[in-house]
Amino acid sequence: MPSFLHPDRFLGTDPALVAIARPLYESVARLPLVCPHGHVDPALLALDERFPEPTALMIAPDHYVLRMVYSLGVPFERLGVPRLDGTPSPADPRDVWRTLAAHWHAFAATPTRAWWEYQLHEVLEIPERLSPATADAIYDAIETRLAEPAFRPRALFERFGIEVLTTTDGASDSLEHHEKIRTSGWKGRVVPCFRPDAACKIASPGWWTEIERLSRVSGRAIDSYRAFLQVLAERRRRFRELGATSTDHGVESPFTHRLSAQAAANLFEKALSGTADAADQAAFEAHMLVEMARMSLEDGLVMQLHAGSLRNHNPWLAATYGPDRGADIPVAVDWTRGLRPLLSECGNDARFRLVLFTLDEATYSRELAPIAGHYPAVRLGPPWWFHDSIEGMLRYRSLVTETAGFWNTAGFNDDTRAFLSIPARHDLARRIDARYVASLVADRRIAEDEAPRIMEALAVGLARDTYRLG
Repeated sequence: MPSFLHPDRFLGTDPALVAIARPLYESVARLPLVCPHGHVDPALLALDERFPEPTALMIAPDHYVLRMVYSLGVPFERLGVPRLDGTPSPADPRDVWRTLAAHWHAFAATPTRAWWEYQLHEVLEIPERLSPATADAIYDAIETRLAEPAFRPRALFERFGIEVLTTTDGASDSLEHHEKIRTSGWKGRVVPCFRPDAACKIASPGWWTEIERLSRVSGRAIDSYRAFLQVLAERRRRFRELGATSTDHGVESPFTHRLSAQAAANLFEKALSGTADAADQAAFEAHMLVEMARMSLEDGLVMQLHAGSLRNHNPWLAATYGPDRGADIPVAVDWTRGLRPLLSECGNDARFRLVLFTLDEATYSRELAPIAGHYPAVRLGPPWWFHDSIEGMLRYRSLVTETAGFWNTAGFNDDTRAFLSIPARHDLARRIDARYVASLVADRRIAEDEAPRIMEALAVGLARDTYRLG
C-alpha cells in the first residue's frame, strides 16, 4: 500500500539530527503501549461490538475535531452531535463526513491532522488523503473495514499492542463494564481510575444527584461528613479490587488547604441543607485534595491533579450539548503557593505519588520543574490537551528537563476518548522524544550510549513506574 506519511516525519529537518533521531525512534516504535490515563468508555471493550459508522466513531466524540470546525462557523447539528436532552442530530452521517472533508484544510500543522492521518493510513489502511474529492470513497472504505472482525475493539486493542489501558470513572460508577471485562476470559488489561470531582463540588447543581448515586452504589446513607469519607474510602477499595492504580482530580486552580475536621463537617452540613455557596465549595475542594492525598498515602493509589482549565467556557454549548465539547480554556495558576499545604503534609513521603498536569505552560520552568525536582512524591505529567502537540511536547522537554531531569516526569499518556487515535498519539510522542533526545546527543549534552535507555524510559518505563503498573 502506498504511504502518504513520511517515514521521518516530526524528526526534524537537519539531516545530521535526523540520522541520530531515526534509530532512537525505531528502538521504541514497536514497544507496547502503556496507557495510564485516558477516557475510553470501558463499555467499548466490555461489549466488543462493531464500531458505529465513521462519523459516530471519529467525529462526534472527538473534541479536537469539533472545536476546530465549530470555530469556522459550522453548527454542531451539522457535525452529528446529539443534544444533551437526547435529541439526535438531524444530519446524515455521510453529510457530516463531507462537512469535515470540506474544512480539512483548516487542520494543517495541528496535532489532530497528524493523529487523523495516522489513523486513516496505519489503522484503517486507507491510502488516500482526506479531501472533498476523496471523502465519499474514504467513508465507504472505513465502513468496509469496520465490518471486519479484525476491526472490533478487542482485536484492535491487541493489534495496537496495548499493555494496559486505564479509563476514567466517577466515584459513583457501578464499574459493571470493568466487571464484565474481568469475567469475560479476555486477557486484555483494562483498569479503572477513581475520579471523585463531582462528589466534592458541594455547591454545584448536580451534587445531590452524585451523592444519591454514591449512596446507592455503596449501599450506605451519606448523611454526614464522616459517612462521606467512609464511602469514598470504600469506593477506592472497590476500584483497587478491579485493578485501579490511580485517582484523578480536575481543578481550575491547584489550591489546597487542610481544614479542621469540624470545619469540613460544617461545610458538608451546609451542602446537605442546600445552602453551600461557591466560596464554601472552593474551601471544601481545597480540603478534599489534601484528604485524597492522605488516602493515597494509605492505599497506594497514584494521585493525578489536572489544573489550569476553565471548564465549559461556552455556557450555551455546555447547556445544549453537554461537557467536553472543546470549550475548556486554559487559565493561569499558582502551583507554588497552591500546593504547599498538600506537599507539607504528604510531599516528603516517597510512598505517595502525585502527578501534576497543567494547561498553564508558563509554570513549567518557573514552578513545576523545581517542585518535581525537589519533592520525592511529585512527578510531572506530559503536555495535556492543547499542548500535546509537536511544538508543545518540544517546549515541555526544553523547559523542564534541565531542572527536573527525565526521571521526575511521568512518561507519556494519550488522555483520549478517541480509541482509534491511541497508537497515533503514542507514535507522535515517541517521534518527538527521539527528536529531543537526538538534539542532546548532537549537542554533546548526553553520551550516545545513554540515549536508548532514556528513550525506553520515556516510551514505557516511566509510565509503568509512575503509575505502579509493573
